[in-house]
Amino acid sequence: MPPKIATKDSPPMKALPEEALVEIAAYFQALAEPTRLLILNILRSGERNVGDLAQLCGFTAANVSRHLTLMTQQGLLERESRGTSAYYRIADPSIFALCDLVCGNIARQMEKSAERRAAFTSLS
Repeated sequence: MPPKIATKDSPPMKALPEEALVEIAAYFQALAEPTRLLILNILRSGERNVGDLAQLCGFTAANVSRHLTLMTQQGLLERESRGTSAYYRIADPSIFALCDLVCGNIARQMEKSAERRAAFTSLS
């Protein structure tokens, strides 16, 4: 299951036992792969089957299926069988808030780096 964001009903990260931190690390590890992030972005618009995802990602169905299995095990996705196809959808849309938060942070860091580089290039 995905880790819950700390609320008044759940403990902040600093109060979690080591076992919970291991689970949280596994959740973030599932996000630490570009193909999986691409899959999440594709699924923002709605559920898809493995074949559709493979075609949209540009990878083999076997490769995409492996990523989907891991993401489902970590609670990022839900899987539903329909006939001979399996369809995947986002299990918890709050994953996008997390990803958008991280993307915003990285964008700010890149802006700062660009400003620092610009300061040096204007000296020449």
